[in-house]
Amino acid sequence: MTARDRLVVTIVAAIAIIGAAYLLVVSPERKKASTVSSELNSATVRLTTAESKLAEARQAQARYSAAYASIVTLGKAVPTSEEVPSLIYELAQATHQKKVDFSSIVSGSGAGGSGAAGSSAGATAAASAGFTQMPFTFVFNGTYSDLEKLFATIDHDVVRNASSGELKVNGRLLTVQSAKLGPLPSAGGSSKPSNQLTGTITATAYVLPAAQGLTAGATAQAPAGAPTPASAGGSSTSTAAPAVARVTP
Repeated sequence: MTARDRLVVTIVAAIAIIGAAYLLVVSPERKKASTVSSELNSATVRLTTAESKLAEARQAQARYSAAYASIVTLGKAVPTSEEVPSLIYELAQATHQKKVDFSSIVSGSGAGGSGAAGSSAGATAAASAGFTQMPFTFVFNGTYSDLEKLFATIDHDVVRNASSGELKVNGRLLTVQSAKLGPLPSAGGSSKPSNQLTGTITATAYVLPAAQGLTAGATAQAPAGAPTPASAGGSSTSTAAPAVARVTP
């Protein structure tokens, strides 16, 4: 074998050794590096998603108190049942603070009489929202100053935002159709003048529709329309939640 042949054999052997080393060592390591890089990218995506959900959860936790307060306020403003005793208690508390005598309350379709144009607009809005209307006539006795303060308190308990049309309600939602004052008859037919007056308010309270609860079908376990745990494993029936109504009298 000549020197040239030995050189060629040496070069071929070196190339074979390098190729074998690449196939046995370098190539598997590159595959491992590629796999690790892919797993790292996937883990980074999962981490970013988890951090985003954590931020949303913290924001929801921060809004919980305000949201809970809104639900409580809504439940007082438009309850799921008539709740007449709580309405009477609310008015009794207001009259006690204003030194007014809560004389009587009459409920029913004949209690209201004819209302003003503004009240008919409120009744139309309530009817379109599907709320059940409860007309009342309230009678209060007191001085002109005390009755005026009471009427102002009842009026200011429902404030409408002029720009958005939304209502801010303190206590029970009432739309007042009319308010009038008159002399209070003297006890025992006495002709002695009295500074006491009788004030009559015709108003309407509202109750949520029978098919719509305060939470629109949502429960502590799942939102409205979600399958119940008992039906999660098999066929489930999803019921769409009714649209949340909003009244803007």
